[in-house]
This record gives sequence, C-alpha cells and structure tokens, in this order.
Amino acid sequence: MPSKLVQPVSDELTSTATSGVKALDLGAMFGRHAPLEVDLGSGHGTFLLEMAAKFPERNFIGTEKYGRRVRKTIRCAEDRGLSNARMLKVENAFAVRLLFPPESVEVFHVAFPDPWPKRRHWPRRLINRDFLDTVHRALRADGELRVQTDHAGYGEWIEEIVSKRADFTRLDWLDDPDYPRTDFERRFHGQEFYRARLRKV
Repeated sequence: MPSKLVQPVSDELTSTATSGVKALDLGAMFGRHAPLEVDLGSGHGTFLLEMAAKFPERNFIGTEKYGRRVRKTIRCAEDRGLSNARMLKVENAFAVRLLFPPESVEVFHVAFPDPWPKRRHWPRRLINRDFLDTVHRALRADGELRVQTDHAGYGEWIEEIVSKRADFTRLDWLDDPDYPRTDFERRFHGQEFYRARLRKV
C-alpha cells in the first residue's frame, strides 16, 4: 500500500518524454495550500526532513532519482509523522521544467550537485542558463534559489552565469545555526564551500 504521508511520483516521470506531462496539483498533493520549498537532489533526505520538522506550516518536496533513497526518506518521514513532506522520484531539471506550476515555489534548495569537473562534462551540470530560466518561472515573487557546492570550479561557473542575469539579485547567505545541514556538509565540516542565495526579481 502506498504511504498516506509521503508518496513517490511514478517512475514514468524519470523519462525524458514530455508529452502529456501535467504540472503537479499541489493542493491535492498535500491536502492543503501552504508555502512550498523544494530540495532538488535530496539524497537521503536529512535536510528535507529536518526542514519539514522545523516548519510544519510549510510544505516540502524532495526530488531524487535513486529509488532506494526515495524509499528511505519516505520511511523516515512516516516514522516521524511528517505530513508536510513529499518525494518525487525524478531528475531535477525535468521536475523544475515541467512539474512545478508557475509561481508556485517559495524556495529551491540545491546542495552540492554533481560538479562534473571534466570540461567535456560541463554541459551535464545542473546550474545553467536554461535551468535558471525554469527556476525563475516556478518561483513566486521574491522567491529564492539557494545553492551550495564544495567545488571551486563549479562555484566560478555559477558566478559567471548569474553575473549575466538581471532577473535575480544576490542576498547574504543565512547565518543561522538552526539552518539544517546536509549529510555532505556535516561530513566535510570545516571545508570551504561556495554558497549563493538568489532572489527572484
């Protein structure tokens, strides 16, 4: 039986096909209307679940392409009784481009995406012009994109792309000790990270 608390979207959404794909009905998905935050590439769900626990008045969606991680997050959410968290088994760029209605998301979180360090692999990087276009469309007015990476080259890549855009403005990173850390951030605590907090304008 599928969980009543947290349900993965069908595996069909991992397909590159776009015909017939409909945007999510967020009200039906959560059974309520509330500010939405999305954790793109949620991994084992640590950050997502801590945020959902800290902010029960908000809705949270995690995207993750590995079914094992999706199932683990679902089990943990059920154990903790978190009715404001959902999971999508889907590629990040696909989800942002097709699944989130325009002006539906308050915050997108992107923590330590694959840097694809070899130059020939750079086109595979998540953060690019098209991705930012789709993020901008999905964000509500004054909504935010928060990005972290430990890869200096990827940070420079992001800076170059963002510097050419007038539809995002920079904000100071949240210096909040209660802001949850990802598993990766905890593992490499003390290492220098690149962080960008971008607000839609």
